[in-house]
Amino acid sequence: MKRLFLYFSLLTLGSCSFDYQSLAPEDESQPDLIMDEVEYVRVRDGSPVVRFEAEHAERYEKRQTMELKRFSFEQFEQRGDEVNAAGSAGSASVELESGNIRMDAGVRIAVDSEDIIMETAALDWADKERRLSAGESAPVDIQRSDGTTFTGWGFSADVRQRTWSFSGGATGTYIHEDDEEPEAEDGGE
Repeated sequence: MKRLFLYFSLLTLGSCSFDYQSLAPEDESQPDLIMDEVEYVRVRDGSPVVRFEAEHAERYEKRQTMELKRFSFEQFEQRGDEVNAAGSAGSASVELESGNIRMDAGVRIAVDSEDIIMETAALDWADKERRLSAGESAPVDIQRSDGTTFTGWGFSADVRQRTWSFSGGATGTYIHEDDEEPEAEDGGE
């Protein structure tokens, strides 16, 4: 069972009035909320869309960010029946207003519908554009169950269009299986 710990600053009461100015944090590097063993499920029309988990989370209200350690996610198919994509990262930074996410410290994403596993050091998710990208000099390793394996640089993926590309080139092995059955010869009698 996941536990949720909230750490609050203790306030000392000196009289019946409060000086709220003195309660405002002077150091914006201090989180407003700290949580351990966090699970968050986004639901649409009664079905789960995505589940996020983190071993440790810190929320910063002024910066509108959440910093996550040992972050993982699962994206569900249309009715929340099956997981279509899953991923993990050593850490992640989430922009709360935009939904953009910077994942780093080792990123791994598996997309079942595309039969692809991606691994890289860091990856950015632009939520509005529905785009994944890595830096120009960051290698991204791609593997498929058919034996395809390659590494590319300057990775970018448009999730809506279901396309991905490398602006800096790629090297490796691409396996193309011909799914057509050979035509049967007419044996005649």
